[in-house]
Amino acid sequence: MTALARTPAPAPYVFAQSPCGGLEMEIMGAAVRMRAAGALFDLAHQALIVADLHFEKGSAYGMRGQFLPPYDTRDTLDRLEAEVAALEPKVVIFLGDSFHDGRAEDRLSPDDAERLVALARGRTLIWLVGNHDADGPRRLPGEVVDTMTLGPLILRHEPEPGDQPGELSGHLHPCARVSSGRGTVRRRCFATDGMRMILPAFGAYAGGLNLKDAAFAGLFGRPPLAGALGRDRVHAVGWRSLTGD
Repeated sequence: MTALARTPAPAPYVFAQSPCGGLEMEIMGAAVRMRAAGALFDLAHQALIVADLHFEKGSAYGMRGQFLPPYDTRDTLDRLEAEVAALEPKVVIFLGDSFHDGRAEDRLSPDDAERLVALARGRTLIWLVGNHDADGPRRLPGEVVDTMTLGPLILRHEPEPGDQPGELSGHLHPCARVSSGRGTVRRRCFATDGMRMILPAFGAYAGGLNLKDAAFAGLFGRPPLAGALGRDRVHAVGWRSLTGD
């Protein structure tokens, strides 16, 4: 009788809870920390990385007659400034769709524009372009690029298909949905298979797409780990614990 060959189980994800409530792990050897606010911190480069802020989404909706409280930019900036104050990064990297449309920079209030200028004092700002802001900001400080590298990491707005070791991206606004006998919770999340990572949207009005959605199919070499955002910590959630919408 011939023994059946067994496919070895994938190695478990290795991560650690940091004192701040974040989750620390390595992506292609680069130590990163997933923060409860939805930002990623590259420890070696002291780089704060955020995706999909969608500044002035509220005003864009208002121009189309869909009135939302016009405070999304202010709220997003409040949380971004809090991350900068807590971490004192050397560089802040925006992974595209920082602005909701090509005219959003013009709709920034003078106070909000000055807050962004102030963020650049003592550090570098790098703006990756996205599908909503293909030209990047025109009057704000910082460098505008399509993609960039950070040690072994490759940063871009939209994840590319197939194996992309070291890729950090945004665009898809991943969310984790977990159901139990006590109810259902849906939270923005980081998504990673240890080789690449997709960051949650940082913007107040950015919304999210369930990690079980077909848009994520084929992007990960194995079922991804979700780093779900809680009030003051990031929760590691395995694929089997996730449910669709």
